[in-house]
Amino acid sequence: MTGHAVVAAKSPPPSATADIREGYKARKAHLLAALKSDAGSTRGIRGLLQALSEAADEALRKLWDRAGLPAGAALVAVGGFGRGELFPHSDVDVLLLVPDGISCEHDAALKLRVENFIGGCWDAGLEIGSSVRTLQDCLAQAASDVTVQTSLLEARLVTGSRKLFTTFQQRYLAQMDPVAFFTAKTLEMRQRHTKFENTPYSLEPNCKESPGGLRDLQVILWVANAAGFGKSWDELARRGLATAFEARQIKHNEALLSMIRARLHVVAGRREDRLVFDLQNAVAESFGYQATMRTDGRMVARASERLMKRFYWAAKAVTQLNQILLLNIEERLHPAAAEARPINGRFSEKAGMIEVASDDLYLKHPTAILETFLLYQTTPGIKGLSARTLRALYNARKVMDAKFRGDPRNHATFRAMLMQPRGITHAMRLMNQTSVLGRYLWVFRRIVGQMQHDLFHVYTVDQHIMMVLRNVRRFFMAEHAHEYPFCSQLAAGWDKPWILYTAALFHDIAKGRGGDHSDLGAREVRRFCKQHAIAANDCELIEFLVREHLAMSRVAQKEDLGDPAVIQAFAQRVGNERCLTALYLLTVADIRGTSPKVWNAWKGKLLEDLYRYTVRALGGGAPDPKADIEARKREALVQLQLFSQPFEAHKKLWDTLDVGYFMRHDAGDIAWHARHISRHVGTAKVIVRARMSPVGEGLQVVVYTKDQPDLFARICGYFDQASFSILDAKIHTATNGFALDTFQVVTAMMPDHYRELCSMVESGLASTVAAAGPLPLPSRGRVSRRVKSFPIQPRVDLHPDEKAQRWLLSISASDRVGLLYSIARVLARHKLNLQLAKVSTLGERVEDTFLIDGPELQQNRKQIEIETELLEAVAA
Repeated sequence: MTGHAVVAAKSPPPSATADIREGYKARKAHLLAALKSDAGSTRGIRGLLQALSEAADEALRKLWDRAGLPAGAALVAVGGFGRGELFPHSDVDVLLLVPDGISCEHDAALKLRVENFIGGCWDAGLEIGSSVRTLQDCLAQAASDVTVQTSLLEARLVTGSRKLFTTFQQRYLAQMDPVAFFTAKTLEMRQRHTKFENTPYSLEPNCKESPGGLRDLQVILWVANAAGFGKSWDELARRGLATAFEARQIKHNEALLSMIRARLHVVAGRREDRLVFDLQNAVAESFGYQATMRTDGRMVARASERLMKRFYWAAKAVTQLNQILLLNIEERLHPAAAEARPINGRFSEKAGMIEVASDDLYLKHPTAILETFLLYQTTPGIKGLSARTLRALYNARKVMDAKFRGDPRNHATFRAMLMQPRGITHAMRLMNQTSVLGRYLWVFRRIVGQMQHDLFHVYTVDQHIMMVLRNVRRFFMAEHAHEYPFCSQLAAGWDKPWILYTAALFHDIAKGRGGDHSDLGAREVRRFCKQHAIAANDCELIEFLVREHLAMSRVAQKEDLGDPAVIQAFAQRVGNERCLTALYLLTVADIRGTSPKVWNAWKGKLLEDLYRYTVRALGGGAPDPKADIEARKREALVQLQLFSQPFEAHKKLWDTLDVGYFMRHDAGDIAWHARHISRHVGTAKVIVRARMSPVGEGLQVVVYTKDQPDLFARICGYFDQASFSILDAKIHTATNGFALDTFQVVTAMMPDHYRELCSMVESGLASTVAAAGPLPLPSRGRVSRRVKSFPIQPRVDLHPDEKAQRWLLSISASDRVGLLYSIARVLARHKLNLQLAKVSTLGERVEDTFLIDGPELQQNRKQIEIETELLEAVAA
């Protein structure tokens, strides 16, 4: 401590700290009150953040003065606080910088003063993040850790020794390597983007960290500052790294993102940078947004939807500008870059990037805009667009007008892009990222950044369309054949992939307009095809795909595929095998493009089964159930012989089963049931067998026992209690009064412990079914945040089938634990016989279909009573 005044290690009196706390609290409350009162404007957000920073500075200086720290030490603001801006609940990051040779580890008095200062900060209401380092410590850690290096880049003296701080700045900048820093920060940015799935369009984005968030703007200023190119957007513009227009755009979007983040902090009452569903509406209302309603009282758009669309547009602009400016900075850091190689008179290739021949190319020749993306598809070795090209595109948005969209030369170019053998996914994504796709296809522009509050899709509409397009493209790529083997097999024989690309591009393009988006989309694609001179027969197929893109998944997941009438009706709807194949490929791509949680192997099997059954029906002649059943029985017998079953051991069981059983099960299932049930036919013992599902996911379970009215409910109750989800149930009552029920179930514990699970299910379910007594009450499972934020109105639809012999019960509701059991209890209470259950979970929404019968369904009053009880049971 030689050479520094030592003051007694004494904490400031409690009253002094209280005065500082009350002063800071009052000033902060005054500033935030002004934020709340100015609803929609982003003006003044920079001043507000600076004022919050200054309020923290003032409190820190008072606390520093009373802490008795060495005169040669300095209090330095770092990180965001170092920039002189502070969000309402962000950490106040500070560095206690002490001269070399001083250490808290060896000086107990200094250590106590530092602890008192930091404790005083917390007592004063400052959410402080602190470190204590010597000058040499700072330099050593900055050299080895890019995060520390970044934090110190924006260091600002709050109070204390200016001499020490100036020395620190000089030595810190002297050891800075701008090129290495640029590389480290861009790699760090890529990792961060990957964490957020490389999209600004997450439904719950982080307005600081997500692609297109505030952090992407900070990266630009960090690397520019490190290289000495400037510390502000205006400085970057003066040095030619950004145009004046780009600087204005950046400041405008930065202000919006900052205002959203500040309001998010205030609404949450804590540091919260994620626009989570729970808070979106409150933040939107703080901007003055309100839900828009139709004259009939139906909602057109939520307040949160309007805010989120504004956020997505800002994030998209930031993504574009971030790319342009970082490429410009990289070129300045590497002046001896590769020479440009001419591609044609308008474009060159430079370091693997397409570069425009002149900055005003697009303004003089708007047709060159789409030509850029066609070259991107067709020129070997091209990996992107140069900063100069991106800038030219960004500044050419005004020429992409109605005249541009109506130019036949552009129609020919876009048609050529669709028909290229490769590069379609990358080209369309790049067109969307640069806002060209929405300006060329004006109808597409309407769904950019549009949220989907259906608890099914996890992407905005435009991102979902890009995912579906990617999935379709992968069907035609050999390296992805292992992902979709059957789809890849069908795609190998398909002659015009561009038909499927076009259908993918338009299938959801009319979302959010009201009305049936499939019909509206079909009209839009018909107009597109006519405008782009697509042949009539190809146009008809594309229009069919857009109009019917939901039909195949609905039939596969909701109707009885064992019923020949269902297959025949679907075959008539698709008309021919070409339409069927195209629809199948689009349907698989669509479902897999909604959410990682929606697709499963069972859905894949249902779709493939429907495809194969329909191909047979389209082959000519009506399906022959008797011939199908005999073929399945023969195949099942062959399999049974492999297990050395006694001669005709199966006959006792098969004689009790009707046509419906054999139509709804394939030969493998029939053989498996016969092996395990035949010797128990007619006995009182409850038989439960489980195995790894043949579809490759979850368990397949069969239950054979004397029929009882509440059997299905008891089975559902067991699976619910054991944390299994039922994907499918086939219910059969044999002629001897026994039930033979099969289930497809999944659990988070699969597949590592499937043997133990099989044993657990076989013993536990058998005990549950055998137990007498009333059914236990269903548990009211917790619903997810998404369901709470975007509840859907439960819907129950009960109507007779075409033959008026059985009834179809359709239920749509928000998913939760215990839901299926609650439904099953209602059915059991009214003694309704269940013949088929199709359980479809779409994200966090369920769409369940049941085939039922029972005397009570013949009475109108009882029907209403059943529907009412079901609505109460499924209400979240």
